[in-house]
Amino acid sequence: MTDARRSTQTSVRSPQHSERSGQMRDTHRSASTCDAQHSAQTRGRRTPAPPPDPLLESLPFPLAARQLLQNQQLRANLRHATHTIRSKRKSVVAELPHWEELRSAGAAMKDRALCSLDSYLEQLEANLIQNGAQVHWASDAAEAQRIVTCLIKAHGVDEVVKIKSMVTQEIELNEALEAEGIAAWETDLAELIVQLGHDRPSNILVPAIHRNRDEVREIFLREMKLYGQAAPDDLDNDPEDLAACARNHLREKFLRAKVALSGANFAVADTGTLVIVESEGNGRMCLTLPDVLISITGIEKVIPTVEDLEIVLQLLPRSSTGERMNPYTSMWTGVTPGDGPQEVHVVLVDNGRTRVLADPIGRAALRCIRCAACMHICPVYERVGGHAYGSVYPGPIGSVLTPQLRGLKSVLDKSLPYASSLCGACAEVCPVKIPLPDLLLHLRRRVVDEVKRRHVGLEQTAMRCVGWVMGSGRRFGLVGRLAGWTRIFIRRDFITHLPWLGKRWTARRDMRMPARVSFRRAWRRRARDKK
Repeated sequence: MTDARRSTQTSVRSPQHSERSGQMRDTHRSASTCDAQHSAQTRGRRTPAPPPDPLLESLPFPLAARQLLQNQQLRANLRHATHTIRSKRKSVVAELPHWEELRSAGAAMKDRALCSLDSYLEQLEANLIQNGAQVHWASDAAEAQRIVTCLIKAHGVDEVVKIKSMVTQEIELNEALEAEGIAAWETDLAELIVQLGHDRPSNILVPAIHRNRDEVREIFLREMKLYGQAAPDDLDNDPEDLAACARNHLREKFLRAKVALSGANFAVADTGTLVIVESEGNGRMCLTLPDVLISITGIEKVIPTVEDLEIVLQLLPRSSTGERMNPYTSMWTGVTPGDGPQEVHVVLVDNGRTRVLADPIGRAALRCIRCAACMHICPVYERVGGHAYGSVYPGPIGSVLTPQLRGLKSVLDKSLPYASSLCGACAEVCPVKIPLPDLLLHLRRRVVDEVKRRHVGLEQTAMRCVGWVMGSGRRFGLVGRLAGWTRIFIRRDFITHLPWLGKRWTARRDMRMPARVSFRRAWRRRARDKK
């Protein structure tokens, strides 16, 4: 190993001692209105520029959702995509009479891994090293960026090909590489659409779920010629033609790449094997053609044994793409002489995960196997899409995972636990039985407790007053009689507009007028009449 490469190694630390700070922001743009902006953004760049603002500076969820609800095309795209995936999932799940037992087994296996995560990580590291891989620990996004950048620079290359990876989106790796003059080319079709569209993913399974075929065609015609093989002028919006166009555009990048970046769906502790499941074959190309492979994965992806794959490889494809099995399941265990990459690096990323693990209730979010079933069933996500959440992890799982990874400090992160109707559909479809409604309520409680600690607001004052009134039967009865007297001045049955702070309540709902006769008075009259 050269000195340059040796300098990129970080000391192997226990992940419990990690500190995290992931900062991101999400923005949705119309592909048809940004040509001039895109040209300005990409001047001097190797790759298309994403939206410029950090994710953490996104609008709070209620404000972002209100804006996105006005986009009728977005809502149509989301409805079509989510309903299609949802119905496919329902069909293939119904084929397994033991589906609920599989879900229970998956949840138990993930809990077992999380309860002994430190031991399994050390076992994974030992087996990776034994099989010729080099292991790096990254406590936060900045350290992960630094490790990967140094490894790439050590090989003297200025471009890499990538497999779809949510953790690399989380740590904003593409932009970190771009800042160092390294082009990171997305090879997953949906990620390619997002990258060329100067956009951000809106779904962890189908990153371009918010785009339709006409928008994809427009992006390909406008952008591909700027970054390699151009799209044919007669390109139409047929899915097969769009896929063929992407294939031709990516082929030259696959063939000349010396370094590839990947994530991992699972990391098997007892063998040191990393696993990726995908549907297109681009992952197989990235895992076999380049000389160097750098795999970046979150520490929660560890599973104890290779036998546990029997469970998750049944749960994941059915819950995600509605398939009985993934078209491509790739496994690699270190370096195989003469076959595939001859240099393999594995970067194990914390970036807030040990903080999540420390919460006995919140840690259930780390069971997630990134299937997106909770998003496709969620009535809120279906209407606003992923860009309203200000995170690479949208939907119900993002509403519980992101505030724990980043902390409940920003207005945005405090709003995410409320981005749900609490209907419970997400918990019913989760393949590893994450109790998402319970976690949402748990985080809401933490938000409220934090507000109470820092200051006493109008809402807290109002609640204390209500508590004082309801704490005494005499006071409660008196207020009830006074409320009934308002009928002398207001003769309607509903109040449609309240002034000052009350207008936030009546902006979306009417408030019923107090009854003319309180329940207590009516009960006493009834008792007297019986006598």
